[in-house]
Formats: sequence, structure tokens, C-alpha cells
Amino acid sequence: MSSASFFTEQQRQTARFAKALGHPVRVYIVQLLSQNSCCYSGDLSEELPIAKSTLSQHLKELKNAGLIQGTIEPPKIRYCLNEKNWKRAQELLKELLKI
Repeated sequence: MSSASFFTEQQRQTARFAKALGHPVRVYIVQLLSQNSCCYSGDLSEELPIAKSTLSQHLKELKNAGLIQGTIEPPKIRYCLNEKNWKRAQELLKELLKI
């Protein structure tokens, strides 16, 4: 049996979300976005003491997991939580923590 068929989709999705939240910078970004009633359109590199290239990698990880989305509005990019996936992540992580 391959590992791909051994794990459930729920387990794979939980791991994907947990990995995306596995760094303090990414947790900070999600917290920042969840506190705004709308998208954050400021320069996140001004909020965080990290290089823009490092920030870009963290944003990419959150986007790849589906937790955030970005819209380019030159000269800025607006970042928002992907509400549907964020709700799903919360459900899956709550379920995991009940174990």
C-alpha cells in the first residue's frame, strides 16, 4: 500500500495547514489578516523585521496551503485570509487537538 492511499484526505489537509502555520512569521501574518475586517493592503515588510525575500517565501507557503490570497493592485498587493479554507483549517486543527 502506498503512503498516498494510506492517509485520508482530511489527514493530508490537516498536515498541509499545520505545515503552513509552522513558523512564527506565518502565524503572525494570519493573526494580522484575521484582525482586519477587510484585506491588508500595507507593506508587510514594514510590519516584520525580515527581508522582503524571506517574507515572500512565507507568503508563498500560506498561499500554497490556501490559507491566504493576494490581489495585485500596483504598487501594492492586498492580502486576505481565504475565509473558506481558514474555517476548514480551524475545524481540522480543533479536531486534531481533541485526540
